[in-house]
Amino acid sequence: MPDEFDTGDPATMDRAELAAALHAHLAATEELPIDPTANRWLGEAQAAAADVADGTAPDTVVTKRAQQVVRLLESAGDLDNDDAVRHVDAALHIARELVERGEAD
Repeated sequence: MPDEFDTGDPATMDRAELAAALHAHLAATEELPIDPTANRWLGEAQAAAADVADGTAPDTVVTKRAQQVVRLLESAGDLDNDDAVRHVDAALHIARELVERGEAD
């Protein structure tokens, strides 16, 4: 059975794969019981990730959205759900990878 929290090694993924994985992790939190305030932050982060999830956005847009996702997720506070925490941790790792790549270009 595949691990739903493991979308692969971000270092070996291209930007389109990273963008899709970022959105997938955030979408996975949608139906989880999460603190309502934190859930609003996650919803905003998911919307930003959805803008680039199909892999067709220019690199500058992907970087900007990834920066937004990092800020939003860092502001979410206590999620009060272990599965949500794992998805958010994975999403943060992916978003930071996208930001690093964008800043390196």
